[in-house]
Amino acid sequence: MNPTLSIIVPCYNQAAFLSETLDSILKQTFRDWECIVVNDGSPDNTSQVAGRYVELDPRFSLIETENRGVSAARNTGIRASHGEFILPLDGDDLIMPDYTRLAIERFRRFPETKVVYCEARFFGQKNGYWELPEYQWKKFIFRNSIFNPCIFRRSDYDKTSGYNEDMRVGLEDWDFLLSLINKDDVVYRIPKVLLQYRIKQVSKSVSEVPANRDALTWQIINNHPDIYRDFLFDSITHNERYNSTEKLERSIGHAVTKPVRLLRKLIHGIKSFAADFKYKRSI
Repeated sequence: MNPTLSIIVPCYNQAAFLSETLDSILKQTFRDWECIVVNDGSPDNTSQVAGRYVELDPRFSLIETENRGVSAARNTGIRASHGEFILPLDGDDLIMPDYTRLAIERFRRFPETKVVYCEARFFGQKNGYWELPEYQWKKFIFRNSIFNPCIFRRSDYDKTSGYNEDMRVGLEDWDFLLSLINKDDVVYRIPKVLLQYRIKQVSKSVSEVPANRDALTWQIINNHPDIYRDFLFDSITHNERYNSTEKLERSIGHAVTKPVRLLRKLIHGIKSFAADFKYKRSI
């Protein structure tokens, strides 16, 4: 019988933290899960650590791959999974015991829900409550407000192309969510701190995000032209309802300059993203 939830743990050089992450999965009050650890060609002893859990509990499994990046590792794990719901979880973060139970309860009570996540805290090199802005679609397309360990349906994942495997520097989770979520979808944040998000010493991959922000911005736009095209012409279609040439001319002028303002907003969002989020893989 297939499990309700598949927890996908991509891991590259995270052996030192992996046991804590897998222990947090074992402590879940929701028990109907499988956990697939994807060793993304780690040179450390990730395989040995994950192997102990595979021997301990048949709900764990391990997939070995060559190093192709976190997007490819997540896709590999999800495509091998059997659950109705998916939780991607990095190999150094911790989920609190009630996270998966409360998330599945939300989906069952409100089946129109597309994504569930929660409140979170930082720990490690930085400690404290994570001040995530409330999710709103028009703000979300300029700044990610949903962290990667959110929960969604496998059937919705199958309607996308998965995580973009060309995005190896960062923002691949935001890019994926832009493919997963539509503007009218219901996104729910559980009002409890149920994730601990580890902050480690800044790695080379983190420092590359600001340096590559223009390229990342254009990649996001190019990957989702319908979203940003719709936003670009939203003001024109809104003002066409009014029988005023002057209003429409102002609206068109506003739209002409919108690409520049859109780019600035996206760059600001990427800067904020880089400040809030760390990238778990080392280079």
